[in-house]
Amino acid sequence: MKYKVLYNPLAGAINDTAFYDELKDALEGDEIEYYDITKTDYAEFFAGVKEGEGVIIAGGDGTLNRYINATDGMKITAPVYYYAAGNGNDFWSDICRTAGDSPVELAPYIKNLPEVEVNGRSYKFINGVGFGIDGYCCEVGDKLKAAEKKVNYTGIAIKGLLFHYKPANATVTVDGVSYEFKKVWIAPTMNGRMYGGGMIPTPAQDRLNTERTVSLCVFYGSGKLKTLMIFPSLFKGEHIKKKKYVKVLRGKKITVQFDRPCALQIDGETVLNVTEYTVTSAN
Repeated sequence: MKYKVLYNPLAGAINDTAFYDELKDALEGDEIEYYDITKTDYAEFFAGVKEGEGVIIAGGDGTLNRYINATDGMKITAPVYYYAAGNGNDFWSDICRTAGDSPVELAPYIKNLPEVEVNGRSYKFINGVGFGIDGYCCEVGDKLKAAEKKVNYTGIAIKGLLFHYKPANATVTVDGVSYEFKKVWIAPTMNGRMYGGGMIPTPAQDRLNTERTVSLCVFYGSGKLKTLMIFPSLFKGEHIKKKKYVKVLRGKKITVQFDRPCALQIDGETVLNVTEYTVTSAN
């Protein structure tokens, strides 16, 4: 079979020669053509895909997000696959794939995706919407990338917890029921279990659940030291045992309002100066 690979040159692993060797091995000798996704018109590209050819999206979670939103409403008949080549690769990990695994067909995972409305615009997302210190980490990370400096999100988070990030108070509304939270550190609404390069804020969330519900995790009420002690448990999903500080809510429509502007991230893509977001799940 012949595959046309839409690759993101900005993704973490693309510029590593091992990426091309691993993908070639995963495709077991099939013919491959590469196209720079940042320079590709999707309508023109897919019009040129012939019967019997497949398409592979190669990049990270942000690449997936941009592809999903850019092709929303477009009729695509060719089989489309995804191959992880980013830094965090949370979608890849969430569906229990590991480095070197063969590409996975995207169709089952991008059907009926939830949508977030923020600052007057709507976006579909595949993993989650982060609000709080996770958005702050993406904001700082973007600045470091622009300065061509190395980005360590765990380090950014720890420094933020200790010195720079101040928690907000929040009003959360889930399917018409409202809750008030003080000193909110994170308040992500999730379609999958994972985000942020391996954190598992909603370990029970199933991205393919038939009810099409999403999950909100609120980490709140703790001081800096306590937050720093609990924070590592997010990477195992064990933070939910700290019921005094963590609450997980499920629903089909979730609104989170902060009492001050914060950065927000959608599948790793940053939106600045946000005080409120609303997620609506697919019917």
